[in-house]
Amino acid sequence: MERYGYITFKSVSYAMKFETAIKNYDIKIKIIPVPRSISSSCGLCVRFNIDDIGKLISIISNNNLEYVNIYKNI
Repeated sequence: MERYGYITFKSVSYAMKFETAIKNYDIKIKIIPVPRSISSSCGLCVRFNIDDIGKLISIISNNNLEYVNIYKNI
């Protein structure tokens, strides 16, 4: 069973920019609506396999990608 993490953003445009940047790497992500367990507001987030968290944090740092929070084990 796969476990997922979620990355939230200030706006939909930041989520889309993130998705574009990650396409250059061998990491599977999916843009989905923010789960209610994270936030009741509207918006999109990135869902990723929790095993890729280290790679994603490195990519975020190296590419100065903006995000609000990273959630694990939701």
